[in-house]
Amino acid sequence: MPYLDDHHYLYPRDAAAQLTPNDTQRTTLIVAGCYIIVIAILWHVPILSYIIYPFKLLTVGFHEMSHAIAGILTCATIHSVELDPDEGGETRMSGGIPWITLPAGYLGSSLIGACLIACGFDTNASKIACIVLGVFFLFTLWWARRNWLCVMYCLCIPVRPAPTSFPLSSSRTWALILGMTGLVILFWFVAESVCLRYFILFVGVMSDLYVLWDVIDDTIARKVNNSDASAFARICGCFPSQVWGVIWLLVAFGFFVAGVLVGIVAFKESATQQQQDANHFLPAPGSSAAVPGATVPTFLIVTITSLVWNLLA
Repeated sequence: MPYLDDHHYLYPRDAAAQLTPNDTQRTTLIVAGCYIIVIAILWHVPILSYIIYPFKLLTVGFHEMSHAIAGILTCATIHSVELDPDEGGETRMSGGIPWITLPAGYLGSSLIGACLIACGFDTNASKIACIVLGVFFLFTLWWARRNWLCVMYCLCIPVRPAPTSFPLSSSRTWALILGMTGLVILFWFVAESVCLRYFILFVGVMSDLYVLWDVIDDTIARKVNNSDASAFARICGCFPSQVWGVIWLLVAFGFFVAGVLVGIVAFKESATQQQQDANHFLPAPGSSAAVPGATVPTFLIVTITSLVWNLLA
């Protein structure tokens, strides 16, 4: 008869206990639910929609950068990544695998939103997410620099016609990048970086909701011939664009649910425990755990500023 040592025997985890949110996670879920309601209201009220306009452009940036990353991974040549003030965008590339690059916009941005939602359950994870967002901002500034030089070249040489629109080099895009960077730095300082967690949660919820509503608007409610789903349907030929829109919608919703579940399972620390852990990981300047004269966030700010300066030089 085999002998089982109870002290070393691995019992299966109780799934119900793992998926049951604690008090801190319930607060996070309530805040996320409020975000959904507020975003839905602001989205459909014409005047109030300007409040979330910068975040709409940010999610469009996630969409286009997902196209670009998928193109790079499939050996495509990225020619340009453009955003415009009308909440649209375009990624020009040659080569790659269209079966991957076309759905990567919606699915990639919804995956980014799900990751941000999961990180929104923990303060330290939100700090790491902010660093990743900083890298995204640097890539955006790089493309803005390229388009800005092109625009200046067209304006300075009379032989070349000046462009009628400036997709990524417009002042709105620069204001978006600088504004988001300012919010990240501000929330890093406030309340021991607790506000940073709710900011990352908001960006994640906004990104996933934008994908869900955009897929419904472009492919299900009405057919847009130049949408990603229409282009994918022409290449694949198996189903019409509306069917692919439904499939992408289900996948995007699955990412949204997965982000919430991962946040609940992975981050079980209470608010007090998160604050203690945050004091020892990239502490905010002025906090009790911050090292005088050598705070990590300040170092990161200086590093990012230096990189941007080198990009624009």
